[in-house]
Amino acid sequence: MSIRVLIVDDSPTMRALLTEALRPEPGIEVVGTAVDAREARTKIKELNPDVVTLDIEMPGMSGLEFLEKLMTLRPTPVVIVSGLAESGSAMTARALEIGAVECYAKPSGAAGNLLVSDQGRLAEMIRNAAQAKVQAHDNARAAPAPRQKMGSARTRLIAIGASTGGVEALHVLLSQFPADCPPTMVVQHINGAFAEAVARRLDTVCAPKVMIAEPDLPVKAGHIYIAPGTERHMEVRGNASNGIYVRARPGPKVSGHRPSVDMLFHSVAENLGPDALGIQLTGMGSDGAQGLLAMAETGAMTIAQDESTSVVFGMPGAAIALGAARMVAPIHRIAQHAFAGNALC
Repeated sequence: MSIRVLIVDDSPTMRALLTEALRPEPGIEVVGTAVDAREARTKIKELNPDVVTLDIEMPGMSGLEFLEKLMTLRPTPVVIVSGLAESGSAMTARALEIGAVECYAKPSGAAGNLLVSDQGRLAEMIRNAAQAKVQAHDNARAAPAPRQKMGSARTRLIAIGASTGGVEALHVLLSQFPADCPPTMVVQHINGAFAEAVARRLDTVCAPKVMIAEPDLPVKAGHIYIAPGTERHMEVRGNASNGIYVRARPGPKVSGHRPSVDMLFHSVAENLGPDALGIQLTGMGSDGAQGLLAMAETGAMTIAQDESTSVVFGMPGAAIALGAARMVAPIHRIAQHAFAGNALC
């Protein structure tokens, strides 16, 4: 059965280009288009699409406003279509936090560049989105943030991996981190153009400082480091005695990704052993499962997000199947386990 797609964009050119990009893709059918939020609301009721592509900047009701209403009243997998300008990146970061599952970057230059540069990226995102489990927002379930770090003093670093649905999960998880948390490194699969905007957005809601990781930067308590771009892997080097540093290096994709969660987790296992905590969050595929297992085998505490709160259970499910997760918890309880002495002991 084909994945039914509704395209929402105020530009007739962009609607035509997105439709044309998807036309030859097997298993995907564009069932309709809409010019604004009002028409989109009608078309969603009439056509019941599996996935919606949504322009982030529209006249009248903005894409963000419409997305928030959609996620509350009729949760549907959404792929955000956004420009790479700073304003577009910031709104995309917010959309991913609200519940959009993928973000597609419009190419710079002439609109027609989309058909040349796409190379199946939009279709891949739509297929991923179709597998996502989106739920109505329920902010009441979030646990309060710990007032101070209460985990083991031995824990020197937290490593986190996430992919599809990960920005929303990171918002829930990291907003509960105490200001004096151990240095935390995050690999989130995302278009590199949006990584900095995601870091800036998280920094506004988190007690620790959230920033893009820089090569050879010594990590500090109370700081959360997001992997930059898609050109290099992010790892750690050093140890608890001599200092821990960010390492960024080029290389082929690992487990299908660059940066790779597996690369981060393996480096943490090698350099920090039991002095670290690994967390595997929602995401497509299995990146991070082998690395989390390596961390567990060195004695590190490892936690996987449970299926009920994962947008896509692929990555945490793969880790659990390997026996890599010593604990499985819903996203809104992971910070409690990490900082209440239950996990780090």
